[in-house]
Amino acid sequence: MITLFTFGPAFGLPDASPFVIKAEMLLKLSGLPYQTKRGNVRRAPKGKLPYLDDMGRQVADSTLIRWHIEKTYHIDFDEGLSPAERGAAWAVEKLLEDNLYWAVARVRWLEGDNFERGPAQFFNVVPGPLRGMVKALVKRRVRQMLWAQGLGRHRVDDMTAMAVQGVQAIVDILGDKPYLMGDRPCGADATLFAFAASLQSPVFETPIRAAAESHASLQAYLARMKARFYPDFVGGGVFAPDFAADLAPVAAQAGARAAAPLA
Repeated sequence: MITLFTFGPAFGLPDASPFVIKAEMLLKLSGLPYQTKRGNVRRAPKGKLPYLDDMGRQVADSTLIRWHIEKTYHIDFDEGLSPAERGAAWAVEKLLEDNLYWAVARVRWLEGDNFERGPAQFFNVVPGPLRGMVKALVKRRVRQMLWAQGLGRHRVDDMTAMAVQGVQAIVDILGDKPYLMGDRPCGADATLFAFAASLQSPVFETPIRAAAESHASLQAYLARMKARFYPDFVGGGVFAPDFAADLAPVAAQAGARAAAPLA
């Protein structure tokens, strides 16, 4: 059986990392039997999570996990999509993973109140006399990574504006469709759901979260995906018990608009 190594639930989400949620979503979409297990980045093949073990073969990185599933089990997550649609889906994934991810990481790790409500909890296992120093070292490392990536060279309001524009672009591509590229989920839906749900974690206060929450079509999409793929997980934000109920009228309206051309 496939074993997916994860961080575990945090911040009201099935996992602290959107990349882990993406990998699990791909396994759910594949229909393959699998199990999850808490991982350790020190033992991970590339020093990060997620990674999976498939009958002794270890595969690290969520995109490489997708390719492994597709090649090994002859699954095409984008079956039925045209070349242009496949390209658009891939572009959405890279926007989420290589741009929005870093904007959200900055909010979580470098903004005082958000850090204390979220990542600071990871350091509770560090002995008290060392905790402050370790926190400072890790935050400095995150700041260096953001600078190297490029986003961290901008002013905060410029970084936020870029992220909000990214959310708007995704919403525009989604439109009134049930799923990103049409009537059924494709591979990029694993990424969109994972990252959109993560940036709406109720633990963190950010204009990016507010921008995402302002789009009814995105909220209806998240409710639809949660109900289909995570019906039993109870957390916060998208995974709160009343999330789908509160959005039922919105989801119904969006579904009616999506079905209108087919009538």
